[in-house]
Amino acid sequence: MSRVYNFSPGPAALPTAVLEQAQSELLDWHGTGMSVMEVSHRGKHFVECALRAEGVFRELLGIPEEYKVLFLQGGATLQFSAIPLNLTNPGESADYITTGNWSKKAANEAQRYLDVNVAANGLNGEYVGISDPLTWKLREDSSYLHLAMNETVVGVEFHNIPDVSSSPIVADMSSTLLSRPIDISRFGLIYAGAQKNIGPAGITVVIVHEDLLGKARPETPTVANYKVMADSDSMSNTPPTFNWYIAGLVFDWVKNEGGLVEMEARNKRKSEKLYASIDASDFYTNPVDPKYRSWMNVPFTLADPGLDQLFLDESSEIGLANLKGHRLVGGMRASIYNAMPEEGVDALLEFMNDFQARYG
Repeated sequence: MSRVYNFSPGPAALPTAVLEQAQSELLDWHGTGMSVMEVSHRGKHFVECALRAEGVFRELLGIPEEYKVLFLQGGATLQFSAIPLNLTNPGESADYITTGNWSKKAANEAQRYLDVNVAANGLNGEYVGISDPLTWKLREDSSYLHLAMNETVVGVEFHNIPDVSSSPIVADMSSTLLSRPIDISRFGLIYAGAQKNIGPAGITVVIVHEDLLGKARPETPTVANYKVMADSDSMSNTPPTFNWYIAGLVFDWVKNEGGLVEMEARNKRKSEKLYASIDASDFYTNPVDPKYRSWMNVPFTLADPGLDQLFLDESSEIGLANLKGHRLVGGMRASIYNAMPEEGVDALLEFMNDFQARYG
């Protein structure tokens, strides 16, 4: 059976080399006679695996020593609650910039625990870009500034880190992490669901400055308490060991492929050629302001929505999978994370041009 080009927004494609290595080790991991899914998370072999994965991850991102790296559960969505529980006291406030569905969900969840100030909402109230940071209505007493660096549903992305607040920046980087070099020191906390560029769904990475630890509210669940998890090397409870192992293989793959500088070059090139083709067409449209277009998620619509299902059926038949847009916006969406080879984008462009020639 041949592999398809998987344009899923998440769980997303994983590197073929990673899947092949996991397959070869599945029944006998490191000569133990057991699968990695069967060994103790506190045993010598898995502890070495976990430490090595964190080491390569730190090396790739250049994470300073004063930051802790946590491998948690619950997805990025659990962090919507964990962040205010760990970083604020009741009655305090935080600034949220809503640029799409996920940052809006983060703000709505945080409202259960603190006073949320939505300092900016989209571009002129629409999720097609990001308003000028100098116009954001930030509070001087804000505990932190929350951003979603990439919005997977609408395809809006921060390409620069705004320098407008003295409060720690807290960033959802589920789609951004490992796609390019990042200055970690600009952030107080970064969190990311794994199922985009890191590994399979089920593990969440949190990078948090040590100055933000030890402030959790008493009612914070133990498994969501950053200080507890940092002190226990993310093993206060049994972690998702297989997911952690796969993440480690992905980190190795990124490093062997040339690191984040190479990932950045590939991702920029893939997205630019896709957007250029869309912009040159009167058959396909992307609504996002070009300054804020995502490298990872490229939504587009057809001139005739009545052709949507035919587009999906025909693309699927030739091995272009999971191109259907999010239910909230419709149309199509091509998610082109690290594991999507440039050949996959080329195949999509060839199909799009052919489809337009036949039905445009």
